[in-house]
Amino acid sequence: MPDKTEAYDAILLNLAQQHEGGISDLLDTLFSFLARKTDFYVGGGKNAAFDMVKEKFTKYETQALNEEKKKKAVAEENERKRKERLEAQRQQEERDEILRQKAFSGGDIQGGSIKELTDEEAEKLQAELDKKKSPEPVEAEPTAAKNEEEDPDDKGKLAPNAGNGCDLPNYSWTQTLSEIELRVPFKVPFKLKTRDLIVKIQKRHLEVGIKGQPPVINGELECEIKLEESTWVLEDKNVVLVSLEKVNKMNWWSRLVTTDPQISTKKVNPEPSKLSDLDGETRGLVEKMMYDQRQKELGLPTSEEQKKQEVMKKFMEQHPEMDFSKCKFN
Repeated sequence: MPDKTEAYDAILLNLAQQHEGGISDLLDTLFSFLARKTDFYVGGGKNAAFDMVKEKFTKYETQALNEEKKKKAVAEENERKRKERLEAQRQQEERDEILRQKAFSGGDIQGGSIKELTDEEAEKLQAELDKKKSPEPVEAEPTAAKNEEEDPDDKGKLAPNAGNGCDLPNYSWTQTLSEIELRVPFKVPFKLKTRDLIVKIQKRHLEVGIKGQPPVINGELECEIKLEESTWVLEDKNVVLVSLEKVNKMNWWSRLVTTDPQISTKKVNPEPSKLSDLDGETRGLVEKMMYDQRQKELGLPTSEEQKKQEVMKKFMEQHPEMDFSKCKFN
């Protein structure tokens, strides 16, 4: 329960702010008031006023010192924990840097065949990375889409994955009508940094890899993309996530780059789109088409037919002298 004296905090704070000399001036004002307007100094006998001030001073001095001691202890504990986190992070970065230097001095780091990493510390670090590592893409089987005999154009093509893209040995990608999302996991025994990577995105070309190693992807894209809307990030320290914005938003890609195996776009299973996801012009066109379709099903005039009727109605109102009884309106 709050101290009842807190009810006067606002008044006292306002009073204190008006004393430019600080606490000394404030106390001067308070004791001057007690001397001039009350019997504080003479009403209780010799030394009574002094003893009362000393008692109250000691009471709140003890409270203030205890509170300051608690705050200092909390601050010291927080600082200790902060230093421990920084030290652990520094040691981890040192271990990663040692592994990085060993890796980039030679060896196939993407394949994970670095012979130098045989000490116990490196094995422990590798085990920790394996636990955190995102699931590896399932290697695509060289089988064609089902029922290929029904459509000769699909012969030799792969069935799309659940994201309407393709899972390949070293990376996987998914797509919507508007964008491509690519995931490239790197199997390395240390945490990657952006400076370790090469990611070059061009309108019709994409390159992704680790510096000093053969690129995982380096080829011509299936279709053109919007550079200003395409981005990449390093996710979980070992996965490169690339987002590519399509120029043609009415087309399904059959492959990411032209050197990839093709998927059957006829097997793509897009999620139902929402009108709210469409831009203003496209949304208006779709709503108009839906309205016209409902009108036809009900045997009512479409939006275009209604416009014609409204124009004709206005014309008839403007020319009452004309006989329109034998006219047929479509």
